[in-house]
Amino acid sequence: MTNLILLSPVAYLAASVNFPILLFKLLDQDDPRGKFSGNAGTVNVTRQVGMAWGAVILLLEMSRGGAIALSGTLLLPAQLVPVLGFFLVLGVQKPLFHSFRGGKGVACYLGFSAFISPILAGASCLVWVFVYRLFRQPFIGSFFMIAVLGLGTMMHYSMSWPAIAGTGLTIAAIYLAHKSNIIAYRKEFNKK
Repeated sequence: MTNLILLSPVAYLAASVNFPILLFKLLDQDDPRGKFSGNAGTVNVTRQVGMAWGAVILLLEMSRGGAIALSGTLLLPAQLVPVLGFFLVLGVQKPLFHSFRGGKGVACYLGFSAFISPILAGASCLVWVFVYRLFRQPFIGSFFMIAVLGLGTMMHYSMSWPAIAGTGLTIAAIYLAHKSNIIAYRKEFNKK
C-alpha cells in the first residue's frame, strides 16, 4: 500500500507534462487548446498540425502510459496496478503544469492498457477504427475503445475489486471528459 501511495502522485505528475502543449511551443504555434475541441490531446494535434505530429504525440502518450504500467507491475501487488491508470488519466486531464486543462487521457490509457493486455489493446484499436468509420466521430470510437480496454484490464486482473474500482474510475473520468463532445454531437444530430 505504501508503494501505491508513492506511485499515485508520480503517475499524476508524469502525466501533468502535456506533450501537445510542449510540442506547440516548440513549433512556435498557438496553444492547441485554443482551437477545435479546446483540449490538448492527440486528435486535436492531428487536426491542427497534421497526421505525422499526431502520431508522434500518440507514441509519446502511449509510451508514458506503458512506463507507468511497467512501474506499477514492478512495484505493486498486481491487483493494485489499475489504480495507477486513474491517476495517469487524471494527470492528463487536469495537468498541474498547464493550468489544469489538458487532454482526455485516451492515448495515455491505451499505452497503459497495452502494456497490461496487448492483445485486447490491439483489438480496441480495431474497434475504434470500425466505430469511427460508422460514425465519423473520434470520441465515439474512443468510447468503444475504452470499454474494450477497461474490460481487458479487469479480466487480466481476474476481476479483483481493486482492478474493478481503479478501472471503473478511469473509464468514468474519460467518459466525463467527453461531455462537451456529447453535447455538441447531440446538437448537430438534432439539426438533421
